[in-house]
Amino acid sequence: QVQLVESGGGLVQAGGSLRLSCAASGRTFGNYAMGWFRQVPGKEREFVATISVSGTITMYADSVRGRFTISRDNAKNTVNLQMNSLKPEDTAVYYCATYWSTRIFPSRLQSEYSTWGRGTQVTVSS
Repeated sequence: QVQLVESGGGLVQAGGSLRLSCAASGRTFGNYAMGWFRQVPGKEREFVATISVSGTITMYADSVRGRFTISRDNAKNTVNLQMNSLKPEDTAVYYCATYWSTRIFPSRLQSEYSTWGRGTQVTVSS
């Protein structure tokens, strides 16, 4: 079983940047697809970004494409989310998630992800 711990959240002004990190432990990280999701109180958790096992394929929600970048370092067992040009509507709790995968393409579906971190708060002020 993989365990995930997010870090890097905080308060930033609109237009600013933050870098979230997710540290994985417990199993061979390189066999797991990774994703970031976010949730605002009272709303459904939503997909943000995902990266394949190989790290060569990434997918993004339309709302963050061109502003956020997901990356992974299998040697360090980490996945990162670089968030630029932040907007107040990006305010949410951000969750790192993973699932063991043999497929080339990663999934946007929350139901595919078997392990979740506890989340880190990102607040963007206007």
